[in-house]
Amino acid sequence: MARTVTLRPWQKAALERLAASASPDFLAVATPGAGKTTFALTAARQALAADPGLRLLVVVPTAHLKAQWAQAALAFDMHLDWRWSPAEGGLPSDMHGVVTTYQQVAGCPAVLRGLGNRAMVILDELHHAAEDRAWGDALRTAFETAPRRLALSGTPFRSDTHAIPFVRYQGDEAVPDYEYGYGDALADGGVVRPVYFPRIDGMMEWSAPDGSLHAHSFEDALDAARAGQRLRTAYSLGGEWLPHVLRQAHDQLLTIRRRQPDAGGLVIATDQDHAKGIARMLADRLKVRAVVATSDDPDASARISRFAGGNDAWIVAVRMVAEGVDIPRLRVGVFATTTTTELFFRQAVGRLVRWTPGSSGQKSFLYIPDEPRLRARALTIAEQRRHSLRHDDRDLTGRERQEEGVEEQISLFSPISAVPLSDGGGPDWVVDVDGTPEPAADAALTIPLPPLPMARPGGAPLEGRTRREHKAHLRKANADKGRLIAHHTGLTHAGVNAELNRVSGVKKVSEATVEQLERRLDKAEAWLRQASGRRVG
Repeated sequence: MARTVTLRPWQKAALERLAASASPDFLAVATPGAGKTTFALTAARQALAADPGLRLLVVVPTAHLKAQWAQAALAFDMHLDWRWSPAEGGLPSDMHGVVTTYQQVAGCPAVLRGLGNRAMVILDELHHAAEDRAWGDALRTAFETAPRRLALSGTPFRSDTHAIPFVRYQGDEAVPDYEYGYGDALADGGVVRPVYFPRIDGMMEWSAPDGSLHAHSFEDALDAARAGQRLRTAYSLGGEWLPHVLRQAHDQLLTIRRRQPDAGGLVIATDQDHAKGIARMLADRLKVRAVVATSDDPDASARISRFAGGNDAWIVAVRMVAEGVDIPRLRVGVFATTTTTELFFRQAVGRLVRWTPGSSGQKSFLYIPDEPRLRARALTIAEQRRHSLRHDDRDLTGRERQEEGVEEQISLFSPISAVPLSDGGGPDWVVDVDGTPEPAADAALTIPLPPLPMARPGGAPLEGRTRREHKAHLRKANADKGRLIAHHTGLTHAGVNAELNRVSGVKKVSEATVEQLERRLDKAEAWLRQASGRRVG
């Protein structure tokens, strides 16, 4: 059992504020890489220890994060079922809770309401609930009776069109109960990396949907529609701007890999075809293989996990490597997407800031077009990096977002050329990553973790395997033995399973504990030995 946890000062302060709050709702906004998951799981461990009947429900934006949260919970000796579905019925007594997604909540709010009545609910990256009105409505239905709701976000957010349940607003701005920004983390030292923004200008030529011809650099002032066309032209696979930026970024990554051999790079692409084209470009021009993770690929989460634990230089993704995805070895990024909102840009930066203890010179680099909106967003973050804790959390207005998302006549738009005009030089670009060691973190605080109640913990799973994964192994072994018993005895599979459930005290395999599944497997093995021996005799 885990006995203690080492916290950063902000995590302890947030825990104390959470404990002092009488409200069932608490919103913590903390910069990516600061340790929101550790803070939340510490709070959950304390809550479950104080109330043995309490369960834990974690809601995340993507399926990939379900397994990541379950794995993180293991360090706190909490077992979360990240493959749970309503069809499986109730939660086994040897599981502390489940991890689900906002999309899944929208599909079964009534079922989750039954679990949420006696649960602490963690809502990870809560701003995603505003992406679909049905998601917000489902959250309210599912969790309005929960005794405690802890909401997390890596970036400040607005309501804009849909207010999110369980959040306090002043105007359209969400009001956090505790906030720990990027500037705060940099000032503390040893929490996040400083990020630098090489900005690349270019001259773009294109034919607009109305047939007009245009030629502009990023210095030219354009309306929203033309600015979007200019950006798409820069990102076009047939131009020279994008290959130039990729080469600059790859050179930077190679420099970093001399000191950190597993350092990786991320290209954020516009769409699936664009991502695949960028991967071909990296292979053809730079002779480097890139991992591609797109939402249409069912193996995308597995690809991200392998990349996170591997040594590949580049991953190209479309919204797949989003907030919460933990790949600390990412040090270089290329922003090649037409999604330019403040929130998305901050999320992209967040992929590069995760600190690696024990290393020095941990600068990260995000290569961006020298486009006015992106330049302004980068300078806001750079200002925090340089001098102060000042925040500028403004997002695009609803009208700007609507203009940005207006569908154009794609077939009539045609990029003609995109030529780079700069190499990323300037005050925000640094190649030398040696430097002096980054400042160490303030003295961390180690606090005791109260023991957790657990009805029937069962056998210990293999190291690193979640309890759900261990159960899946036991269920498969039970199913295999059941088929063999049916073969040797001539009984139906249903008959064999019913008898095994009866003699092992299992009402439903999906609700069985590890102990029950192991006992069922023992009964099956004994029955199989008897049946196979009788048949041989």
